[in-house]
Amino acid sequence: MVGGENSDSRPLRVAIADDAVLLREGIGQLLRAGGVDVVASVDTAEQLLQFLDDEDSIDAVVLDIRMPPTHTDEGLRALETLRAAGSTVGVLLLSMYTTAAFAIRAMSAGSGTGYLLKDRVADGDTLVNAVRSVARGGSVVDPEVVQLLVSARSSEAAVESLSSREVDVLRLMAEGLSNAGIAAALHLSLRTVESHIGHIMSKLDIEDTTEGHRRVLAVLRFLGRDG
Repeated sequence: MVGGENSDSRPLRVAIADDAVLLREGIGQLLRAGGVDVVASVDTAEQLLQFLDDEDSIDAVVLDIRMPPTHTDEGLRALETLRAAGSTVGVLLLSMYTTAAFAIRAMSAGSGTGYLLKDRVADGDTLVNAVRSVARGGSVVDPEVVQLLVSARSSEAAVESLSSREVDVLRLMAEGLSNAGIAAALHLSLRTVESHIGHIMSKLDIEDTTEGHRRVLAVLRFLGRDG
């Protein structure tokens, strides 16, 4: 199974797996409009995995979590199969519902992974940007899912070691803000935000890895789950 960074000289090559034909075609149209090359469109996770076995230049895949035959977690299991095989292909999972357990399970698979609600993909820019992010090895978590988890866990022991300002910074990290965006939202200097993030990483014992996934790991640790 494959995975790797695309050359800047060609469009991203992406495969789609979703058993809802109209949604699958709509995703394909939005990606093509954003300059992405959709090279495969299938309706099961098994077909997607078979395609990836034979294809050596796919940058990312977009797949539904619930697909035939059981309509439970086929997309997640496909992601886990890819990672177990050593594939670094970007994977963007789509879900109809705000499912915290699925989101945490998805992001625990490592960098180059994203989890978005299907309502979010109606915005073509959001979809294309998410696909480009996972193809580069970045991590994407739907803000609605993360905010639900943060609200549910913010008073628990997982964050007792953090100051109130560090919790504020972590909340904004969860919403996907950059360091500059956090600085503007909290009326802090960029240097102060960077210092807070360093303290968060240290207190939550987050190892140095790719910066995007490191931030996701911090959020997951914040939620009481080791990423």
